[in-house]
Amino acid sequence: MADSRFFHKKEVLTLAEIVEITGTKVEDGVDFSKTFSNVQGLAEATQEDVSWLFISAMEKAASITKAGACIVTENLKSFLPEGCIALISKDAHKSYGLLSQAFYPRQVNGIVHPKAFVDETAVLGEGCQIDAGAFIGKNVKLGKRCHIYPNAVLLDSVEMGDDCTVGSNATVSFCLAGNKVYIYQGTQVGQDGFGFAMNANGPTKVMQLGRVLIGNDVEIGSNTTVDRGAMGDTVIGNGVRIDNLCQIAHNVKIGDNSVIVAQVGIAGSTELGQFVVVAGQAGLAGHIKIGSGSQIGAQSGILGDIPAGSKLMGTPAMDQRDYFKLQVLLRKMLKDRVKRNKTND
Repeated sequence: MADSRFFHKKEVLTLAEIVEITGTKVEDGVDFSKTFSNVQGLAEATQEDVSWLFISAMEKAASITKAGACIVTENLKSFLPEGCIALISKDAHKSYGLLSQAFYPRQVNGIVHPKAFVDETAVLGEGCQIDAGAFIGKNVKLGKRCHIYPNAVLLDSVEMGDDCTVGSNATVSFCLAGNKVYIYQGTQVGQDGFGFAMNANGPTKVMQLGRVLIGNDVEIGSNTTVDRGAMGDTVIGNGVRIDNLCQIAHNVKIGDNSVIVAQVGIAGSTELGQFVVVAGQAGLAGHIKIGSGSQIGAQSGILGDIPAGSKLMGTPAMDQRDYFKLQVLLRKMLKDRVKRNKTND
């Protein structure tokens, strides 16, 4: 169970409310007025809890769960014991995510702490919470219900929409962001890109004159850096998720609903289409285009353009199927060589 010292829970939800929130269906004859008090794993759940089942590996735990209801896909509902209400979903993991948000809603108290600094020219929307040590610069504009955590910094003229969050010790500058943007602790958005002109006398700084434009419903993980554009803008599309410890260089463009996993580095002016997935520690060279729907495996090195729908692995990256074939071949060659050496001995 979530620790109540850290997480604030809604007391109860009726089955009717849960069905509406999760977009699920139930069989005829259920009592829609029945209430539930929490979400829990299959093993820990009681009759007052809603659990979830979205992979067949959870079959054994599902068969003995005491959950009063369970979010489940159609093909797995037969695993549930008698008396457990099946909340049938096309995407059980998503439905559970929506329900967990409903039970544990975002809390914003609407208070500006007396030890926060808010410039007199800043405009704060209704219900914003600004914590101790936060700095809000000149002409900053925040929408409704934003939460700026302790020691976060929003420099001059930054604009963010409704329901945005900036975590402790994060800095946001030269940035225009939409609604429901979450910038996690320690993240840096809008700083100078790595712009230098190399010459015989050493590097000469090139002014970085662009911005960072962030769409709606975006999350940028802890200690990630997003450089502003050099000439033009760095753009993070709607629904993008960026994990911790990533580097997004100047003038990068990330298409809607793309996912960038931890420790990825994307060099300047590279463009990603929509629904691109880049797995952990992958590196993307600059000035290349990644087609929509592409999937890039962990620790891959991408040096050139990629057509839409590609699945790549390795450095330099190659088609995923070719990569696995190559690994099998290399292992076979190694075994054959070991055998020959033993024979010669």
